[in-house]
Amino acid sequence: MSKSFEMNRRGFLGSLAAAGLVPAGMVASGPALAQDAGGILRTPFWPAPTYLNSAISTSGPESFLSPKFYDGLLGYESGMVPKPSLATAWEISEDGLTVTFTLREGVTWHDGEPFTSHDVAFTFMEVLKVHHGRGVNTFANLTSVDTPDDYTAVFNLSKPSPAMMRALDSRECPILPAHLYEGTDIMENPVNTAPVGTGPFKLESYEIGSAVVMVPYEDYWDEGYPLLDRFIVQFVPDPATRAAMLESGQTDAIFLGMIPTQEILRIAEMDGFEMTTTGFEAMPSGLQLEFNLENEILANKLVRQAIAHAIDTNWILENVFYGMGQTGASPLHYDQRPFYTTEGVPSYPFDLAKANELLDEAGYPRGEGDMRFKLMLDPSPWGTESINSSAYIREVLRQVGIDVEVRQQDFAVFVTTVWTERKHDLVLYTATMGVDPTIGVHRFYLSSNFQPGTGFSNGAHYDNPEVDELLNAASIEMDEEARIAQYAEFQQIAYEDLPIVKMVDIAAAPTLASTRVHDFAPDALGALGSLKQTWVEQ
Repeated sequence: MSKSFEMNRRGFLGSLAAAGLVPAGMVASGPALAQDAGGILRTPFWPAPTYLNSAISTSGPESFLSPKFYDGLLGYESGMVPKPSLATAWEISEDGLTVTFTLREGVTWHDGEPFTSHDVAFTFMEVLKVHHGRGVNTFANLTSVDTPDDYTAVFNLSKPSPAMMRALDSRECPILPAHLYEGTDIMENPVNTAPVGTGPFKLESYEIGSAVVMVPYEDYWDEGYPLLDRFIVQFVPDPATRAAMLESGQTDAIFLGMIPTQEILRIAEMDGFEMTTTGFEAMPSGLQLEFNLENEILANKLVRQAIAHAIDTNWILENVFYGMGQTGASPLHYDQRPFYTTEGVPSYPFDLAKANELLDEAGYPRGEGDMRFKLMLDPSPWGTESINSSAYIREVLRQVGIDVEVRQQDFAVFVTTVWTERKHDLVLYTATMGVDPTIGVHRFYLSSNFQPGTGFSNGAHYDNPEVDELLNAASIEMDEEARIAQYAEFQQIAYEDLPIVKMVDIAAAPTLASTRVHDFAPDALGALGSLKQTWVEQ
């Protein structure tokens, strides 16, 4: 017997609120109840995006902006409960090898063309399986998408894919217009920066590096939404300026921790502001230091383990993240339960003496200037955490004789330097781990995910056949206990090899907003969703 799903969103949320499981204020009121709905929402952001399309880039700016223009097949309520979006119903075969989606009728693209199953098939087979950093793994077993009619899409899988049904939202898998992408160079298509979606907002203007202005799509399928009259995202590089803009009323909300944590905590205590960490179940994230194993020095496991011992990750947690998270202890995030474990996983406590001992054993004695060798560290310009952490890492590694140069670049150059040109030694960045390890973690460790040109993939060039076998098996295993065992063994092996050392498992990124802003964290995606329910008091 197959499993079928069809859900009424308002009824579902209403039942949760009635049961006291979610605050009543978190239930989107809808246009009829939000009598003052509308307004202009202004938010600063950084870095500026390379694209406005998260189907071809998993970086932070694209992940925030793209879901406003595009829809996914599904959305997710709190608890990652699936809800309809472009798909109104779905059915999974008993063997897990076929998923049939019934698509919403009457939906149009922003240019007026009709949305059909052909758009779904094209997006998954030609874009997400090929160009999306996480999609390469998530949809590895997707062999074809049948389109028996305009409103039916049948996913055919070579093997079961338990993670797939948790990855079909507008951020992770935005559906693209086939009529504008077919027959083109996907990565160079001008629609990537002039989006034409089915989502609640359409592009009014885009000044590269300066601002994106969105306005409601008048023919949006979800009648009455979006509630905002205009949505303005301004790209502001200085975090102190972003904080001052919020405090002075020049902007209305800060999403995804776009100002330093100490400023978030300070402003949250002021009248007229509120903070929440809800609405980010779909993005457990971690700060991780990745080694380029093509570097002869870093190819030596003893060196990598020495560097891990030389860094006090608790210092970074307390001084950069202000305690909002846990120190890293595994390739997985602590919120990726039940798969996360530290049992049997090698640990690297802060120990400068041990670090020096390992570096000596690796054959790198101190030389001129008391240094052993020199490395380049590239911190991500996303937010402030990587840059602030890199200053500490540079100084502490000097204490064990490693001369580290920190190279700061804008986001596009950073991605190109690390994942395309591979002109790096160490790279420090925040990574989304995913609601399932298959979605977010596999991409960093599978040898098949070494794909120069694809950002936030296997940049270490890590290749361990045993790890490949474990991860490939876990991606199709339907028995949860068996998956738990597979991931436990993976964590032990990967943290012994240590192509990546986790600095911090970050707690949910806080949203800080004026109390005039309403319904900004309505579901599991929070600010990484459409924000179509959000409105601002006039």
